[in-house]
Amino acid sequence: MHDHRKLGRELGLFDTDPLIGAGLPYWLPAGAIVRHSLEEYIRTVERQAGYQHVYSPVLGKRELYEISGHWAHYRDDMYPAMDLGGEQMVLRPSLCPHHALMYRARSHSYRELPLRMAELGAMYRSELSGVLGGLTRVRCIQLNDAHIFCTLDQVAEEVAGALALIGSAYRAMGISTERYRLSLPGASGKYVAAPDMWQQASKILCEVLDRSGVPYEAVEGEAAFYGPKIDVQVSDHAGRESTLSTIQVDFYQPEQFDLSYTGADGAKHRPVMVHRSIIGSVERAVAHLIEQHGGAFPAWLAPLQVAVLPIHEAERSAAIDLRDRCLAAGLRVQLIDAEAGSLAARVRETRLVPYQLILGPAETSNGEVAVRLRDGRRLPAQPMHAAVARIRALIESRDTRLWSE
Repeated sequence: MHDHRKLGRELGLFDTDPLIGAGLPYWLPAGAIVRHSLEEYIRTVERQAGYQHVYSPVLGKRELYEISGHWAHYRDDMYPAMDLGGEQMVLRPSLCPHHALMYRARSHSYRELPLRMAELGAMYRSELSGVLGGLTRVRCIQLNDAHIFCTLDQVAEEVAGALALIGSAYRAMGISTERYRLSLPGASGKYVAAPDMWQQASKILCEVLDRSGVPYEAVEGEAAFYGPKIDVQVSDHAGRESTLSTIQVDFYQPEQFDLSYTGADGAKHRPVMVHRSIIGSVERAVAHLIEQHGGAFPAWLAPLQVAVLPIHEAERSAAIDLRDRCLAAGLRVQLIDAEAGSLAARVRETRLVPYQLILGPAETSNGEVAVRLRDGRRLPAQPMHAAVARIRALIESRDTRLWSE
């Protein structure tokens, strides 16, 4: 594996500046493409899974986080409150209190549940300078977050559904897990004191993990302050383990915010909140993708997907036509003219690009193109439209294979 901090800068994906501050990376054009593609993917699969997307403010009153429990249990990781117009405002450390209020703003029937609310939003952590590094530990986090408000009977199915989404996302990204962890409370005082709640939530997560068949281990002291969770662990280039994706069962915040729904009996009932993040923070996900793939991203994530390489200047007109076909198909493409160097030099220069489309005299006269794949495979010449259509289909399906029969 590669160090994402070094490779990310070499490939022009992201960087930092002391005037912006430590732990606050900025995204360069190539990195912004990777990030946008990842965000577009997760929003698409969430919509298909019945999630509704929302936006919420990055600030909230201190009182909001006192109610949620963050101020009492999580204050060391939060930024200090700011006095604005006589009100104490805080940069949010989490999105869940905002989503709880959005749920509470309207009455709900049991027929609406499960209600799946998703947001790809910013949250802020007051990390110490000594632990900051690249994209893995940052002070402003873009989190792929969601909260499912459901009945107790629906919790297990929703947890299982989130676990399945995590599995399919990892396959699409071409990454693997280090291990699954059932994170339970420890002996410290940072956890909400409600033994029955913890026991019930932990039992549900255990049962889902057992049915799923994935190996896992229970670890005390790693739970969220309000509930146990499933953590999907990955490792970086140095073998350091971190959490990428999570699923949490929360009985606490629905109680704190007095959330309710009307049951079939006409009475008010308390929903359960399932917190889940499929790809975790965008920053950590991209860091792991860089290290896993060494910059040779799956084609659907690659900043540049197609390089068009005419062998001679005489093929330039055909190369422009091919580039325009790729653009019309929604592909990220660049034409690299013969004057930029020998074909071998241009192939080396574009070694991380999934598809190199090469045009010589024979291909041009036949309306064909020679396809060279990033892994070194060379395919027989084929009609331009067929090559572009095949590449587009592979990318749209988010297939990690470069080519398929």
